Amino acid sequence: MYSNQYLWSWQFTWIVLKTLPRDFRGLMFLIKMKLDISHYNKSNFTIGKIFESLVKKHPAKPCFICEDTTWTYQDVDNITNRIGNYFYEAGYRKGDMVALFMENRPEYVCIWLGLSKIGVSAALINFNQRDMALVHSINVSNARAVIFGGELSQAIKDVLPQLSKTIQLYHSGPLNTNDITPVDLDAALVRTSSFPPPKVQQSFKDCLFYIYTSGTTGLPKAAVVSHTRYYYMTMGVRFFFKITGEDVLYDTLPLYHTAGGILGTGQAVLGGTTLVIRKKFSASQFWNDCIKYNCTVAQYIGEICRYLLAQPEKQTDLHHKVRLMFGNGLRPQIWREFQERFGVEVMGEFYGATEGNCNIINFENKVGAVGFLTRILPFLYPVTLIRVNEQTGEPLRDRNGLCIFAKPGEAGELVGKIVKGNPLREFDGYANKSASQKKIVYDVYRRGDSGFLTGDVLSMDQYGYMYFRDRTGDTFRWRGENVSTSEVEAVIHNIVKLQDAVCYGVEIPGIEGRAGMAAIVDENNTVDVNVIAEGLKRSLPPYARPVFLRLTKSVSMTGTFKLKKVDLKKEGFNPEVKDKIFYLDSKSGRYEQVTPAVYHGICSHKIRL
Repeated sequence: MYSNQYLWSWQFTWIVLKTLPRDFRGLMFLIKMKLDISHYNKSNFTIGKIFESLVKKHPAKPCFICEDTTWTYQDVDNITNRIGNYFYEAGYRKGDMVALFMENRPEYVCIWLGLSKIGVSAALINFNQRDMALVHSINVSNARAVIFGGELSQAIKDVLPQLSKTIQLYHSGPLNTNDITPVDLDAALVRTSSFPPPKVQQSFKDCLFYIYTSGTTGLPKAAVVSHTRYYYMTMGVRFFFKITGEDVLYDTLPLYHTAGGILGTGQAVLGGTTLVIRKKFSASQFWNDCIKYNCTVAQYIGEICRYLLAQPEKQTDLHHKVRLMFGNGLRPQIWREFQERFGVEVMGEFYGATEGNCNIINFENKVGAVGFLTRILPFLYPVTLIRVNEQTGEPLRDRNGLCIFAKPGEAGELVGKIVKGNPLREFDGYANKSASQKKIVYDVYRRGDSGFLTGDVLSMDQYGYMYFRDRTGDTFRWRGENVSTSEVEAVIHNIVKLQDAVCYGVEIPGIEGRAGMAAIVDENNTVDVNVIAEGLKRSLPPYARPVFLRLTKSVSMTGTFKLKKVDLKKEGFNPEVKDKIFYLDSKSGRYEQVTPAVYHGICSHKIRL
């Protein structure tokens, strides 16, 4: 009979042998980042300066390609210089903020990069936002100006009365309404010098831009992205996935998001990789574009992979040169099927929060894993899983008041230790400092320390590979976007004027994420679900509109008068419950009742949502 100590020793030796090459590569990256960031900090480098070094190296090389138009590195540098000069001459200085509200196109990157050359930061606003969410995002950034795409003129016009009278408006591209009079930025830039703008004293630690994240509660939060954060997030993907300047990257993701706007654009801005930008994802054109532009790398979110698999098979499915696709949310159930059908050698998953300090990555094509943590020397990268109360999401504590770590196989919330002065371990937080405090947990490893709460529940196997389980708090993920339940609830309250309404995410078999569902108290049968449909359409982006509605006589509450969601989530959209349940018909845009036949149609994917 072997002793427990002997078995433990043998198992640990086996883990070391299995994971040492992987962990060594991770260690090399940490060392490289520490040296790079230390150098850039001492030299007061910025993302703009690193980009300028690439311009000098290969000015004629394609930087961006969009709709058959090629922008060389020199072209991009000239435009960013014009932007920097124009806004400097207009009186904008280091520390000022400009909101950027525009659909995908190369100008988007040029604007925030040009502003950064004079120390001005950009607030990258989701172009799907409307109404109060848009007002909130602009106002919380304290922006002096809003630069918007002409295609979004109507959205700006609708919220203009709720914005500060001192905010200056600029537009790029033709306006689609004549009722506002912003400055034509395109025309102004033609008259502006393309020589480098005035030198401004900056630091690699300064804010580059804000990216908005729903977090776990409330309206969108403006997460601070420093030059340092942009650098190491970009270079992490580049290092582990071996992306080079010879690659051509296909990016169909929104440029206001971390995936498309940092991990995608960063490969061009910092690494010399040509970036193909598409204004909007198209499942039918995805591989055609990759073939047309000779793409070797592409980005995805889980939904993209599913949409591509749902396309009819074509002879050209294997005619592309894409060797690597990276992103997050790829379901384990379709991982191998996707690779076999489309011949992509490596699917690279990663996990990270825009504002967080615990990014992890899976560069070994490990099916289902979103990243790894070393089991050999865990102190090198102090990220861990802590056990939480399933009902409240609060961390569980041991008798000493410290967090309880989840063991391999157990679910826990991912937490990263905060270490002041270490750029890889700091938590830059949000523009709203009180919102930042809500993401910090204390007494994790020892008394007095602190950690960043990701809001995500994961599990770890014996080798340190991490697997995504769920979101904590009041946020769920749908169509590749984080949906804030409190934001949806606020909109519903405004529409139906009822006190009790609760939003949550429910699972649909075989579909990534959770579909939004709202339970609304309707004691007197007075709620018109299609009035709700019209109101939601006006106030929420498509991904945030509840897929299902449930009209109920009452909703259970906790002792502190919080609506209980656990039972509602378990019951889902099954029509066997006593309440009426409706689903959003994607063709008519109206809510139709869920019958047993409809329920089975949704579960079998015969009815598409």
